[in-house]
Amino acid sequence: MPQPGNDANRPGVRHIEIDAEQAGKRLDQFLLKLFGTIPRSRVYRLVRKGEVRVNGHRADPAQRLAVHDKVRVPPVRLEPEGAPRRVPRPLLERLRSAIIVEDERLLVIDKPSGIAVHGGSGVSFGVIEVLRALRPEDTLELVHRLDRDTSGCLLVARKASALRVLHALLREGQFEKRYLALVKGHWQHGRTRIDVPLRTDLRVGGERTVKAHPSGKAALSEFRPLQFFGKRATLMEVTLYTGRTHQIRVHAAHAGHALAGDEKYGDPQFNSECAQLGLARMFLHAHSVGFEWPQGGAFSVSAPLPADLSAVVDRLTLERGRRRSQGKA
Repeated sequence: MPQPGNDANRPGVRHIEIDAEQAGKRLDQFLLKLFGTIPRSRVYRLVRKGEVRVNGHRADPAQRLAVHDKVRVPPVRLEPEGAPRRVPRPLLERLRSAIIVEDERLLVIDKPSGIAVHGGSGVSFGVIEVLRALRPEDTLELVHRLDRDTSGCLLVARKASALRVLHALLREGQFEKRYLALVKGHWQHGRTRIDVPLRTDLRVGGERTVKAHPSGKAALSEFRPLQFFGKRATLMEVTLYTGRTHQIRVHAAHAGHALAGDEKYGDPQFNSECAQLGLARMFLHAHSVGFEWPQGGAFSVSAPLPADLSAVVDRLTLERGRRRSQGKA
């Protein structure tokens, strides 16, 4: 039987007018922040069914909200105020220790591999949900994203005004994002830019597949070799000038040098060899991020190669030295 008072947790339809602090947010981000505890997939379902409307019209989850927009919010059962957080304590502590820079506008996380940036698609808690549990007084939003397997620098805005500024810088190409990646073979192209459009195809088996194609969106990456391991592999620094889905992975494969540990676009034989060296995930690390605040002042942050990837580099170095001492290539 229903318990007395339960109706208080299921409010009626609301019409919320967007203010200056909320303006610029995507509709899905606004709703996730508003609801707090419901799965991302449920938010998308509410929008698709037309239960959420902007200015009386159906909307897209990616739609940007403007000042004075009126958002219709349907009744949704929420957890009671003060309900206990369900984020596991080890995950809370892991993300707390991963914060490497903090100021009044930003948090920077050295994101561990294996943690998604947000919940959904079978993931209960991502980085943003855990940080919101740690910092309930802050208005936290992801500035950009990293794949679940990718480690390294992840920026999180503490204010909506900072998020708008940073998104504008991203759109204008004013971010410098550098990654460290291990690729197959001896990179013979030197320092080179790969300017190849990328197209995201229909989902295959529930996942996006990206490929180089003239009809795709513009994508520009710069690859610079840092360390060679004979004919076997090369450690690269990759600078992104655009932020397309799987951009580094697809551009590396397009150049004939698949990323180590990449099960979707990589080389199975090379992946197997890397696994024998102890590589248990994709070798891709967001090494540094830099930009200029419009009001003045440079911002830059870097995160060193994590222990699991450093160990693979060390083993490749030892193996390369051993082969040289034996007179092999």
